Amino acid sequence: MNQDYIVPNNWSIIEEGFEIDKVKSSESLFSIGNGAMGQRANFEEQYSGNTFQGSYIAGVYYPDKTKVGWWKNGYPQYFAKVLNAPNWIGINVVINGEDLDLATCEIKNFRRELNMKEGWYSRTFNVILKNKTEIKVKTLRFLSLDIDELGAIKYEVTPINSDAKIIFKPYLDAGIENEDTNWEEKFWETLDIESENNEAFIVARTLKTKFSVATFMKNNILIDNIKANIEPTNVKKGESDISFIYEIAAPKNQTVAIEKLGGYTVSTNHNENELIKAAKQVLEKGTTLGFNALLELQKEAWAKIWEMSDITIDGDVKAQQGIRFNIFQLNQTYLGKDSRLNIGPKGFTGEKYGGSTYWDTEAYCIPFYMATKDQTVARNLLEYRYNQLDKAIENAEKNLGFKNGAALYPMVTMNGEECHNEWEITFEEIHRNGAIAFAIFNYYRFTGDYSYIPEKGLEVLIGIARFWHQRATFSTQKNQYVILGVTGPNEYENNVNNNWYTNYIAKWCIDYTYEQIEKVNSDYNSDYNRIVNKVNLTKTELDSWKQVANNMYFPYSEEHNVFLQQDGFLDKELVKVADLDKTQRPINQKWSWDRILRSPYIKQADTLQGFYFFEDHFTKEQLEKHFDFYEPFTVHESSLSPCVHSIQAAVLGRMEQAYTFYLRTSRLDLDDYNKEVHEGLHITSMAGTWMSIVEGFGGMRIKNNTLHFEPRIPSQWKAYSFKINFRNQIIKVEVTQHETQFSLEGKTPIKVFVFDKEILVEPNNLVKI
Repeated sequence: MNQDYIVPNNWSIIEEGFEIDKVKSSESLFSIGNGAMGQRANFEEQYSGNTFQGSYIAGVYYPDKTKVGWWKNGYPQYFAKVLNAPNWIGINVVINGEDLDLATCEIKNFRRELNMKEGWYSRTFNVILKNKTEIKVKTLRFLSLDIDELGAIKYEVTPINSDAKIIFKPYLDAGIENEDTNWEEKFWETLDIESENNEAFIVARTLKTKFSVATFMKNNILIDNIKANIEPTNVKKGESDISFIYEIAAPKNQTVAIEKLGGYTVSTNHNENELIKAAKQVLEKGTTLGFNALLELQKEAWAKIWEMSDITIDGDVKAQQGIRFNIFQLNQTYLGKDSRLNIGPKGFTGEKYGGSTYWDTEAYCIPFYMATKDQTVARNLLEYRYNQLDKAIENAEKNLGFKNGAALYPMVTMNGEECHNEWEITFEEIHRNGAIAFAIFNYYRFTGDYSYIPEKGLEVLIGIARFWHQRATFSTQKNQYVILGVTGPNEYENNVNNNWYTNYIAKWCIDYTYEQIEKVNSDYNSDYNRIVNKVNLTKTELDSWKQVANNMYFPYSEEHNVFLQQDGFLDKELVKVADLDKTQRPINQKWSWDRILRSPYIKQADTLQGFYFFEDHFTKEQLEKHFDFYEPFTVHESSLSPCVHSIQAAVLGRMEQAYTFYLRTSRLDLDDYNKEVHEGLHITSMAGTWMSIVEGFGGMRIKNNTLHFEPRIPSQWKAYSFKINFRNQIIKVEVTQHETQFSLEGKTPIKVFVFDKEILVEPNNLVKI
C-alpha cells in the first residue's frame, strides 16, 4: 500500500493535518533548494519528535573513512559525503514560559504547502500549549534564486485566547553531525563566532577537506507587519552556536513576527579570510530589498524557469502534480551555473549515496537540461567529467592495473576519485564508463555543437576506449572477446560474465571513439595533432581496438530469440514477478542478498537500457520480443527503472502500461513506492519522468539533425504540452486526443517530422496535425 496523504494539486505539494509518523517523509517531500544550497523541511522551532535534520551546501564534502567488514586491495580509503551543514533556520519559540514543540502540544488545522510555481514553503497551524495558551502560527521560507547565498524566513505568531509573552530565539548552530557518519566523527570545527546588533556569524571549517563556511543570520521583529526596531535582550554564545533572545508582549489577536535572513558564504567562492565580510554584503543586499521584494523576485525567477521547463497535463491532477514536482526538484538541485558542481541522487534532500555524482547524470539528467535550458548547462556537465579525466586514469591504473591512459570513471565521486566501497559495484559496475561516452554523443546529436569533442571530449573518449580494450578478454573457447566479472545496471546480479548491456556499450564506445578520431583528424587537424601527441595514440593501438570491437561476444538465446542479460540468465528459476507473493515485495527489504542474486528478478532496466540508448540499432519487433521477455522479471526496485519501461511501452503502443509506469516514476516519492522517502528524494531519476512524457508519449527523437515526433496520449488525459529548446529554437508541442499542435518561438522556420512526415513550423503560425 502506497502512502496517499499528499493532497492532489496542480501547482503545490500540500499536507493537511499533522501526523507524527509522517514528519520525516514530509521533511524530504517539502525540501527546498536553489542550486547552491538546500535543506530538508525541518521545523524552525524545536521539535522533540523523530526528525532528520539536514542542511546542505553544494560542493562541500568530507572524506568519511571507509567502513567495511574486511579490506580488499583497491578499496577506496573513504566515502565522500555531502556534509550536513551548520543550521541557520532555527527559531525556538517560547509562549508564556512554555516551549513551542509540536511533539508535546495539541495541534489544530495543521497545513503545509510547497508552492512549486513560486518557489516557497509554508506552514500554518494552531496549537494549544500545556499552559492552555492557544496561538496561531504561520511560517514562510524560501532560498533565493537571485542571491543564491541567501535564504529568508518569516515566522508569525498570533495569541488567540489570551495575551502572551512571546520569546523568539533565533540561532545558528555549527555543532552538526551527519546522520550517515561511518565512525561517529565530527566533520566540522568552529573557528569564529561573531555578532553585531541583529546579525551573527559562525565560521566553521571541514576537517580534512578544509572547506571554510560562514553561516550567518540577520533578524528583524515585526508587530502587525510593521518593523518594531526591537533589539535582542540577550546574546548567548556556545562553543559552536549562537542565539539571540527577543521578548515581546503581545495582546490577544496581535500578530508578532520575526523575519530571519540567513545562508552561507563559502571558501570555494570567496577568500577564506573574508567570509564574514562577504556574508555582510549578502545581508546588506537582502536587507535593502526586504523580505517582500525578495519573495517577488523569487516568484519572477521561478516564472522564468517554468516558462521553458513546464509540462502541462489536462485531466489528471496526480499526473500533473507528479511531473511538476519532478521538474521543480531538478531545478532546485542544479541550475547549471557552475561546472564544478553536479547532481547527486538525493540532491539536497538527504544523505544516502553521499550526495555524490553517479552515471545517472549522463544517462538521465543531461537530456532534461539540454532540452529545457541553454546548451551551456549540459556542456558544463560534460566538462565536469573532462576536468576529472586524470583521476579516472589514476583510478584504472591504481585499482585495475591498467596502463597507457585507460580511464575508469568512478561509480561515485565528488572530485574524480572513486569513493564507493562495495566491491561488486566499485570494480564491476563498469558500464558507467559507457554512459559518459554516450552523453558526449547525445550532446552533439541534440545541440549540433561539435566543438566540445575536439576541444575536450575526444580525450575522454580515448581514455574510455582504452579501458574497454584492456578490460575485454580473448576467449579461445568462443574465439571472441568477452568481458568477465561484471555487474550490469541490474544490481541484483553481481560478478556475472558477459552482461549484454556492458558488452554492447563497450563495443559501441570503441566504434564511436574510432569514428571521432577520424573526424577530428579530417576537420580539426591541429586539435588532432595536439591530442595524439598528448596521449601517444598510434595506428597499431587503433587496430587492436577494432579487433576487440569487431569480435565482441553477445550472449543470445536461440530458444527465446533474445539477447541474454548475461551468460547464466537461463540457468535461473524463471518465476515471473506476477507469480511472486506480494508479501515478499520489495525483495531488497524482505530477502537475503544471496537469495536475490540467485533469483531472476531485475532491479532495473538492463538489457532494455541498451535498447533505450541504441533504439535505432534494433527493429521494433526486436524491442517487442525483448520487452516481453524481460519486463515480467523486473521488480523496478531502482528509481531509474520505470521511466525506461514507460518509454518503451509507449513506442510499442501499449499506452496503459506506459501510463502505469509513468505514474510510478512521476509519483515515486510522493506516493513512496519504495518505502524510503524519509531518507530523501530520488532526484536524478526525476529526469527520467520528464523523458517518459517527452520521449515516451511525445515520441521525440533526433534523427539526421532533425526533430522527429510520434505523439501518443494516455486515455486518462485530455491533453498535454511541453517545450523543447532545440539548437536555440524553442518549439512547443501540444497533444490532445484528436490532434497535435506545433508552434515556434523564434524567427527562423524549423522542419520537423511527425510519424516520418515532414512538417514546416513557422514563427507565430500554429501547425495542427
